[in-house]
Amino acid sequence: MNEAGRGSDGADAVAREAASAPLLAVENLTKHFSVKGSLLSRSNAVVQAVDDVSFLVRRGETLGIVGESGCGKSTTARLLMHLIARDSGRIRFAGRPVGAAHGLSRRDLHRQMQMVFQDSYASLNPRLPVAMSIAFGPFVHGLAKSAALQRARQLLEAVGLDPLLFANRYPHELSGGQRQRINIARALALEPRIVILDEAVSALDKSVEAQVLNLLADLKTHFDLTYIFISHDLNVVRYISDRVMVMYLGKVVEIGPVHQIYLHPQHPYTQALLTAMPSMDPGRRTLRAPLSGDPPNPISPPSGCRFRTRCPFAEKVCEAVPPQLLALQNSVAVACHMRFPGSGHSRADKTVPH
Repeated sequence: MNEAGRGSDGADAVAREAASAPLLAVENLTKHFSVKGSLLSRSNAVVQAVDDVSFLVRRGETLGIVGESGCGKSTTARLLMHLIARDSGRIRFAGRPVGAAHGLSRRDLHRQMQMVFQDSYASLNPRLPVAMSIAFGPFVHGLAKSAALQRARQLLEAVGLDPLLFANRYPHELSGGQRQRINIARALALEPRIVILDEAVSALDKSVEAQVLNLLADLKTHFDLTYIFISHDLNVVRYISDRVMVMYLGKVVEIGPVHQIYLHPQHPYTQALLTAMPSMDPGRRTLRAPLSGDPPNPISPPSGCRFRTRCPFAEKVCEAVPPQLLALQNSVAVACHMRFPGSGHSRADKTVPH
């Protein structure tokens, strides 16, 4: 009896450990794009699109990724999907290395992780009825055509479209919101565990956007999904996300629970982003620009902290030493010299983490 009890406790411990382990682990992910020079000047310059990025995605959560255009959000998504090759870094899915000799192959990865893009029309084949677009993935992965079409009809119903009305329509016959529902259904056709949504609702009207966001919440529960949600809209990210990752010029500057990031942002860039959020409250009007100047050139980013050229608190240490992404006491990690005593910044010893 005792041995059986211990065996049961051991199995429970293993199950708890498996449940708490990250579904996706990204370590030191890097991608630099070469810039071709003119005919007379042979340039060897590179754009540092994603530079030494590390983060975890937990099972069942929604990780929001935010930042200005050009910060590396979409490039990170495409690196995760292996749509472009990474220069360096490691990606592990459910504990298995992706792309390694004895790890998860690209084909197997795409069964586990799918992506929904911003342009709903360009994402669909204009010559295929939408049911065939949804069924195509399962069909090429070995499912019989009849079974693949049956799954497509079930997914059409799951995303709120009547199969009798929509299965044989073509993309040009649908509205933007309906096409995006088709893309969501197509992403779910291979029964993935992670869905990456890259600006998936930004091109929709606000009323349609709200419907699609509610649909995504329902689908997450119904299909036990994990989301990576990329958006410029900070209000949408706050609504749908459990944790938020803030990127600036190819680097992660802050990551943590959504309520901590939005109520107590630690990095000056995060504070500026949230200050720029539109509000219907007259008492929260923005009276001055939260940031001045444009982001630096990603071909030659500033030394030290990449945000220092726009930061009102920048000091010598910010120019000389790149800040590390380190954890605070509130499940937030931040890359800022001001937040860690002993860093050399004059404000560091006065900072009390929230």
